[in-house]
Order: sequence, then C-alpha cells, then structure tokens
Amino acid sequence: NLQVSPVKEPIVFYIEHTAPIRYRRWIREGVLMWNKAFEAVGLADAIEVRYQDAATGAYMDLHPEDVRYNFVRWLNNNIGTAIGPSRTDPNTGQILDADIILTDGWIRHFWNQYNEMLPDIFTEGFSPETFAWLEARPDWDPRILLAPPSQRAFLKAQRRSAGAQPHGGHPLAKVDNTILGDDLYDGLNSRLGQENGFCQAAECRALDVAVMRFHLALMRNMAEASEGDDGQESGDTPEKPEPKADLLDGIPEWFIGPLLADLVAHEVGHTLGLRHNFKASSIYTYEEINSDEFKGAKAFAGSVMDYLPVNMLADANKGKQGDYAMVDLGPYDFWVIEYGYTPNGDPNALKQILSRVSEPELAYATDEDTSGPDPYARRYDFAKDPINYARDQMKLATFHRGRILEDFVKDGDSWAKAREGYEMTLSVQSRSLSMMANWLGGAFINRDMKGDPQNRKPIEVTPAKDQREALAFILENAFSDASYGITPELLQYMRLDKWWDSGNMYADATWPLHDRIFGIQSSVLTTVLNPTTLGRIYDNEYLDTSDDALTLPEVMEHVNDAMLSEFDQPVEREYSARAPFISSMRRNIQSAYLERLIDLSLPGAGGAVAKPVTDLARMTMRKNLEKVRKLMEAGEKLDPYTMAHLGDAEAALEKALDAEFIYNANQIGGG
Repeated sequence: NLQVSPVKEPIVFYIEHTAPIRYRRWIREGVLMWNKAFEAVGLADAIEVRYQDAATGAYMDLHPEDVRYNFVRWLNNNIGTAIGPSRTDPNTGQILDADIILTDGWIRHFWNQYNEMLPDIFTEGFSPETFAWLEARPDWDPRILLAPPSQRAFLKAQRRSAGAQPHGGHPLAKVDNTILGDDLYDGLNSRLGQENGFCQAAECRALDVAVMRFHLALMRNMAEASEGDDGQESGDTPEKPEPKADLLDGIPEWFIGPLLADLVAHEVGHTLGLRHNFKASSIYTYEEINSDEFKGAKAFAGSVMDYLPVNMLADANKGKQGDYAMVDLGPYDFWVIEYGYTPNGDPNALKQILSRVSEPELAYATDEDTSGPDPYARRYDFAKDPINYARDQMKLATFHRGRILEDFVKDGDSWAKAREGYEMTLSVQSRSLSMMANWLGGAFINRDMKGDPQNRKPIEVTPAKDQREALAFILENAFSDASYGITPELLQYMRLDKWWDSGNMYADATWPLHDRIFGIQSSVLTTVLNPTTLGRIYDNEYLDTSDDALTLPEVMEHVNDAMLSEFDQPVEREYSARAPFISSMRRNIQSAYLERLIDLSLPGAGGAVAKPVTDLARMTMRKNLEKVRKLMEAGEKLDPYTMAHLGDAEAALEKALDAEFIYNANQIGGG
C-alpha cells in the first residue's frame, strides 16, 4: 500500500574490476540515474550497483560472460566505444541480462582521425535514394572526396567490382537480423526485443573531449603567457569555464565525470529496453540550455538516449555556460519507464500514459528516422534552434584557429600539433555545415495516431525562414576562403610527423590545402544539390499551405550567386598569377559546381524532380554563360589563372547547352 515500495528483485550491475578507480563513482552515478524514473512509478532502489574488486576479492568469483550477472565492462584500447547490448527471453521478450561495454579510447584520444570522421559527418542523414544516386557519381561522394588521395582509385575500383548495391549500400540494406552484430541496424528486425549491439554515442564524445582538451590547453597556455602583464582582458577570448579541479587523464573531473555518467546512463537505457531518441535534443532553445534555470538543475534534452554533443559555449565570458552534459534523465526517459515498468493494475493505466504522446517534451525519432526529412531526427545536433549552436561552433573554431601557433603549440611541442589542432577545428566546422544542410526541404514528422490529443498533423513543413537561415549559413561558412581561416604562415607550420605505427605513412608531410578544402566544399555541395534534397524542396512547395515557401528557383539562385559571385564583380585593376582575380580555392569549387550544374541539366537527374531541375539548371547555365563572356571582356586585366578558368567554363557551358536531346537516354546501354 506504500506509494513507493522496495522492489523484490532489483536489477544489479557489477562494475568490472578493470574500470579505473578514478572513474568508478561516475559510472555508478550513470547507472543509478535511472532509479529516479523507477521511483516515479512506485519502485524504490530498482537498480543496484556493486564494485568488483581485485584487491579485496569482492565479487571476483562472478564472470562477466555469465548470463546470470549484469556487468559494466571496461576495456583499454584506441577505439572510442560504448555499447549496451542485452539478451532477452525469446518466448516472452523479458530482458534477462546485459553487459555494458565501455572503452577509454574516447577519453584518451586527444585527436580523432580526420580521414575517418569527415566522411561520416557529411553522409549523416543521407537517404537510400541519395546513396543510390552517388553510386553512379563517385566523384560527388564524400566517402571518396574525403578519403586519402592515394586511396581514392582503390575505393572506386572496389565499388565498381561490388556492382550495384541494394538501396545504394545504405546501412539499412546490410541488416543481419539473426545476430546482435556490429553494424548499424543488426538485430533490430524479427526480434521480440528491439535492441542491437551497435551504438555510436562514444564516437561523438571523442571529438568533443578532444575539442575541450584543445580549448583548455589553449586557455592554460594563454594564461601562462600573460603572467606579468597588466592583467587586462581583451574581451575576445572565452573565460575558463570552471575553476581548477582534479585532473582525470589530463582533463578536469568536473568535465569528464558528468560526461561519463551521461554516457553510461545512455547505455543502461538500452539494457532497460529503450532505443535511441534522436529528436530529444530539440525540445529547448540554445538560450534556455545555457541559463541559470537549467544549469545543474534540469536536463537540457528530452532523453539521455540521443547522441548529444558537448554543450560548449564559445562566448563564455559574454553568455552563461550551461551544463556540458546531461545531469539527469529527460522527461521522455521518465515517460518510457512509466510505460514499460508500471506494475499491473488499472487496465486503463497504459492508455492514460500514452495520452501524453503530444507533449513537446516527449518528442521521439529513432535510427530509422535519421534518413528522412525531419531535421530534428538527427545524430549529433543540438537545441531547438540548432542554427544558433552552429554559429557558436563556428565562433569557437575561428577563436582556436587564430591562436594555434602562438598559444596552442608550446615550446618543445612538435609543430605537427598545429596541423592536428587545425584539422580538429575543421571537423567542428564540417559537423555544423552538415547539420544545417538537413534543414533544406525539411518536414517535421510526428508519430501521433489518429485521435491523439492536440490532433497534430503527422507532417509539418519546416518553416521557410529556418530553411533560408540554414542555407545562408551553409553558403557563408562553406564556400568563402575566409571561413577556413587559412594563412600562409599557418600552412608553413602544419607539418606531419611520420611514424610507421601512426597510420600516416602514406600522407604528405605538407598539408594538402586545395585537396582538403575542395573535399569539404564539394561534400557540402553534395548535401545541397542531390535529388533527395531538391525533391523534398519541390514537394514542399505543394505541401506548404503558408503564404511563404522555399522554392527550387530560390535555392538554385542563391547557390549560384554564392558559388559564382566573382562573375558579377567589375574588374577595376590589373591582376596577376600571384594575385589572381578569382582565388585558387574558389576556382576549384566553381569548376566542380559548373560540372554538377551540367550534370543536373542532363536526363536522369533523379525522379519526378528531374524535369524542373533540368529546366532550371539549363536556364542558370545560360545566364552563367553570359556572365562568363562579359567578364572575359576585361581581357589583359585578368590573370592567366582566371582567364583559363573562364575559358574552360565557357567551353563547357557552350557544349552542354548545344548538346542534342536524346530520348530514352536512360535505357541506352543499360544506363
């Protein structure tokens, strides 16, 4: 008869003796975080934690692989991993046991592999249609563009030998339903328990922890360098976010501890039956998250089951730095535990619980939703207004870049540290660009059933204002030279230390400026000018009942203006090869853009959107041809690089516009 009563069979987790003592209390805190949700449904101390200890012999007779015991295991390797697989009774679906696996790679890694991370960042959210479209266009594929140059021919040959893949090779098409494997969707289908053995939560944390290490090292070096001056603040540098504290593996405990607890809570959630909720990050604004109301008192997302980046404010001295990680369960977590674990009783209890489905704090989208049109159904995004988070991340990248040589690389450090630091800022920038690209052609998806409260529409077009802001952010921060903060001085110090066991034996000791920047810019172009995105924008014109809607002509015009802005500028002085009218990086991406514009003008651009895209592409090409010819009239004032670039553009546009129409082109030669 008690409102809250002790459970008869608590869920017991044993923390393996391999877990470092310095981290054990944070692991325990992450596991026990779920007790609050069980208390809300009347179950006290539903989860217990016990330490296995080699020194005292406590619980050392229990083996982690024994199905009778639940373990939190700790491995030491160079891989950032955290997974929470479990085993269920095939007859009832009851969860029998779970073994959470943690590795310390995401904590110890100062640098995350640039070549491994960027392709995943830019393909995040791609639909099967986009992957299939890229099968025939490997030069547009971020997985090729961002691969090491020496590997690209091999990757293309490998793709050709594999032939056409189901759904373009999307991870959904690789599901093995018989096992809990290490691929994205393994084991999710045809099983009573909707769980699998794959979780990428730690991968995002690896980058964020590295960025925080970068930031703290930078601030520490700046503070040491300023000792003895007048102590005046310049006003343009973030403050130290917290006072000094104990360091755990070189990073303050106040930062890494809650981050670890949050990660453990995520994996424990899997063992309790919860799936990912990638819409949980969308319930509060960036300003709310970084307010006194939230800090230390309230979870800043709807669930710990999202992949949440670290909340790191760029202007910490001007704004209020909120919690870096989740400090508690979110409202969605409490709701799901209430649904799954409320003791049997009132037959209407579940119906009453489900009646809350329309509450904004309970927003939900899982793995299968991430390739759809909902911009909130995304891994590694942040806040209800992610554009503000993205802008803040760019400020952070800019701040760090301007201080790499002077304040980040200390006396006695290898200059390779400058290269590693810059590439880290490039990863932060790329994540922001990819995140905002998901807003183009977006539509919010509600999983409500007919008759649910509030009668929400299952599909609501993303406001045109938000889409325009996203597009403007992309064009400003992807295609201008200034957005990358590269200077000749910085390049002169971005050396690579080549060691056999470092994995960089085949990389160049100098940083490949044009190849790297072009790879990112071209990948961003792919996120915008692919048939899935263009098709969604076109469909939304019909779907959107408001007075204002983002249209295909508007998007293509803005992209064209940003890509070829120099074509509209007057030539007022003479230019040379050393000081060209159009910079080298701009010429590279302009050539790629014109190639893609020509490709979009040809038959087979993709689906029902092909015809309007083709028409608009050809109209844009005609306008661009006129601009090229007018600009070339400047003649001798232009440098040889620019003249050659314009001459090539003129020839390509002329030939493409003069090309004959071929009917049934898609059927010729089986293409």
